[in-house]
Amino acid sequence: MSQLVIKKFAQPDERRSFLSHGHLDLLHLGGSNIGMGVFEPGWKWSKDVQPIAGTRSCQAAHSCYIVSGSMEILMDDGTRALLTAGDVAYIPPGHDAWVLGDKTCLMLDFEGMADYARREAQQSALQ
Repeated sequence: MSQLVIKKFAQPDERRSFLSHGHLDLLHLGGSNIGMGVFEPGWKWSKDVQPIAGTRSCQAAHSCYIVSGSMEILMDDGTRALLTAGDVAYIPPGHDAWVLGDKTCLMLDFEGMADYARREAQQSALQ
């Protein structure tokens, strides 16, 4: 039988800090992980997460909703997109991203955060 589960980002199951400029709060719900990315002004994936991930570009797929702020996405093939508050997007693997402006970008991600910015995942890949 299924069990009702209610959680809050104010009390995440896990917090993963980026090298600087923010963090990821993660909620574990059954077999799913929902992340709230807190991307502060100055955040850029290739500076703040790439050293943790150890890949040339972000290899996570993201099904996300932008709560506030804005972020630019640059796909490996050169495609660019601007995400702003209220946008719902699917971002396939193979991209860089950065915060635009002086406001924190809050992003809810329903798909790609299970191993995102997880130092243990990088260490396992190196062994």
